[in-house]
Amino acid sequence: MIAQPARSALEPLGWLGIIRLGLVQTALGAIVMLTTSTINRIMVVELALPAVIPGALVAWHYSLQILRPRWGFGTDNGRRSTPWIIGGMAVLALGGALSAVATALMATTFWGGLLLAILAFTMVGIGVGAAGTSLLVLLAKRVRTEQKASAATIVWLMMIAGFAVTGIAAGKFLDPYSHLRLVAVTSAVSLIAFCLASLAIAGVEGHGNAAADTGQPKAPFRQAVTEVWADPKARLFAIFVFVSMLAYSAQDLILEPFAGSIFAMTPGASTKLSGIQHGGVFLGMVIVALACPILGKGRFGSPVAWTIGGCIASAFAMLGLTLAGSIGPRWPIVENVFLLGISNGIYAGAAIGSMMTLATSGQSGREGTRMGVWGAAQAVAFGIGGFTGTIAADLARWLTGSPTTAYSIVFGAEAILFLGAAVLALHVARLDSGKPHTASRDLLADDDILSMATGR
Repeated sequence: MIAQPARSALEPLGWLGIIRLGLVQTALGAIVMLTTSTINRIMVVELALPAVIPGALVAWHYSLQILRPRWGFGTDNGRRSTPWIIGGMAVLALGGALSAVATALMATTFWGGLLLAILAFTMVGIGVGAAGTSLLVLLAKRVRTEQKASAATIVWLMMIAGFAVTGIAAGKFLDPYSHLRLVAVTSAVSLIAFCLASLAIAGVEGHGNAAADTGQPKAPFRQAVTEVWADPKARLFAIFVFVSMLAYSAQDLILEPFAGSIFAMTPGASTKLSGIQHGGVFLGMVIVALACPILGKGRFGSPVAWTIGGCIASAFAMLGLTLAGSIGPRWPIVENVFLLGISNGIYAGAAIGSMMTLATSGQSGREGTRMGVWGAAQAVAFGIGGFTGTIAADLARWLTGSPTTAYSIVFGAEAILFLGAAVLALHVARLDSGKPHTASRDLLADDDILSMATGR
């Protein structure tokens, strides 16, 4: 009988350790916010460049997330996440600073600045993938099962905090605007973020994972990915992540135009509506973070149950938006969007917790590769979701001649995707519980849902 290598010889992380890892995500979010939002706006407004240029750069950064399995595989082979987190943050910080230099250079030497910007956003994409994937792997390995949903939510909320704090602070120091100020502020934020991440991660991981190396030859990357993809549970969860994130992101770029076209909202009012949605997402993630530990290991304390519930609630919220187009101003659009935000937040927080649990439930030594495959599915779906939503809305409007019908078609399609994601999550749960994969009607039996929610 061959002994399985130990996952870690160290004690699980407490809340302080989880918060320290959350600070790494805060630092990561700070740099990403500047490169994908602030620099995007400066290229379009201050430099009067076509919006397609920053849009293509951001899309390129997203496309590089397909490399996440490779970064996760590196974590598996090295048996430690810390070097990959620090290395990824170093590449990300340098890429963030270079993106500001490239933007300033575009004002005088466009092609030279563009080439530098491509290099900078390549570094941003690689840095985000390496650091972000390795951070999730470390969380998955070192956090107790009953704490994983809460830990995932805390880390994501701290990333959102990084967005907010950086936006406020950088906005203050960028005025009055100059290219020199942009380079100075972005470089300072990147340096501070790297130092914060390095200090936060120092000593958290320990050396327990290094001891897990059995001395056996390490499998090549292609073999590792093939093994992960051959696992029905890992493969089905990757499909679930892709479908659910496609539904989650497809409304990003059309919600505000929908509010303006159908409900005659001003730009300020539609922006406020978007803020209400994000506030709902925040609240939904907090609900998951509080509910799972309080409810414990029972039926309603399982991240899987909350994931399924969040998908179903999101589908009903999207159906509400489908009806809103037909009913018009009488529809409670603000309440509908707030409900959508809460539902999305519940789904997202619980799904990340489920992902961390599943990452450590398969073959030992493949946690990082599994996390990388799922991270790539999430990033690719998110990257194409918004674009697909806008294209679908434009195409539907062209075919029907009605903006109301066009938006209703897109929102209805998203509702179907969320329901499909809920069914996929049910199938994943059955596989995780060890029950045979039978007809779909059997998935809805009460005893199946109970066993799925409790993990028995």
